[in-house]
Amino acid sequence: MDIIKKLYQHFLLHPQICTDSRKITPNVLFFALKGDNFDGNQYALQAIEKGAHLAIIDDPELKDKEGCFYVNNVLESLQALAHHHRSQFNIPIIGLTGTNGKTTTKELLKSVLQTQYKVHATQGNLNNHIGVPLTLLSMPTDTQIAIIEMGANHPGEIAALCQIAAPTHGCITNVGRAHLEGFGSFDGVKRTKAELYRWLEQNNGTAFINKDERFLEKLANGLPNKYFYHTSTTTNLEEAFFISPKSFPPFTGAGILNENKKEIMIKSQLVGDYNFENIKTAIAIGHYFKIPPQKLKQGIEAYQPANNRSQLITDPSNNTIIMDAYNANPVSMEKALRNLANTDFGAAPKIAIIGDMLELGKDAKKEHQKICALSQELAISQIILVGAEFCQIAALFDMKCFQNVELLKKWFKHQNITNSVILIKGSRGIRLEQLLE
Repeated sequence: MDIIKKLYQHFLLHPQICTDSRKITPNVLFFALKGDNFDGNQYALQAIEKGAHLAIIDDPELKDKEGCFYVNNVLESLQALAHHHRSQFNIPIIGLTGTNGKTTTKELLKSVLQTQYKVHATQGNLNNHIGVPLTLLSMPTDTQIAIIEMGANHPGEIAALCQIAAPTHGCITNVGRAHLEGFGSFDGVKRTKAELYRWLEQNNGTAFINKDERFLEKLANGLPNKYFYHTSTTTNLEEAFFISPKSFPPFTGAGILNENKKEIMIKSQLVGDYNFENIKTAIAIGHYFKIPPQKLKQGIEAYQPANNRSQLITDPSNNTIIMDAYNANPVSMEKALRNLANTDFGAAPKIAIIGDMLELGKDAKKEHQKICALSQELAISQIILVGAEFCQIAALFDMKCFQNVELLKKWFKHQNITNSVILIKGSRGIRLEQLLE
């Protein structure tokens, strides 16, 4: 701990962290992390030459080199430094995890809370064992509320991130069938997500629980502090907090009540009725933190989706493209396909370009078959598959399939598709966003 306190003194004077030797700027602290194919220690001296204030290293051979700060383990020291910095703050720290909607919910919640507070939140999807420490270490001293996104694909990872971030509040958006290869089973998914609840239970924290999501109430058994929220189906003025789904095709939204019990309509810029759950969560947590109704509306409506998540794009051929290619699993894929089929786009043909859902392990073939079978039942004009998993079963469903996005691009540019609605959805590793490049 003495080493971390000493390192923290350097951090207070030079509060910029860098883990990539190619991105060194003057006076940063360079953490020489190791990966499967690299060892940051090899670039430590180069980082010092480029102007880094210190290089934090764990290679004994560099121990006495000028500008090098020796620790037993660089990654663990980065995490301990982040936890030490977090411990200087007596503010709400909201831990956010879940199978689907983490990042969209985080961005919506940030937009809502910052109408009234100084908010610090995870940038992009820096939500793992390196990203969470970097998020905490970039937290300004005047932060009033922090939102820390937590991702996992193996048991124990959420618990480890909680040890670093020490959340005072937490939310699991939902629990679904994703990363089954790493979790081993769906029960493994549930147990891992519930590690956030267990942390809150042991540390007298508060959990925000969506009663409309399966499994969450049961997983929260034992928690002393629970804040429940749910969808309101009628204007029940006796409810502690009213929120109902609203549709502004192709966008989704919500209705809430103002101080005079009059309904306020909120129109988001998010495509897909499944995004109502993300909107609802952001509004409910905002309400908990005393954000007034008009500011809740302002925050939700101000958020512009980006980074290939629920984006609506119009291309030069007058096609409406639902770009949702950042990631995919069986639950999110089914919701995206049903939304495409059920949303009124007039007479425009509907086309789904869907890529493999990765990290499903032994369940991969079964889950891809279920998606193909579902897509045939829906009101979708054409289904185009991409990836090795789909190509193994495409013939069973008489569907066109391409092994990769490069082959898809060559075919697509000769199709002259116009005035259509096109869903693009797949796991990050399939890189379907390259279709529009």
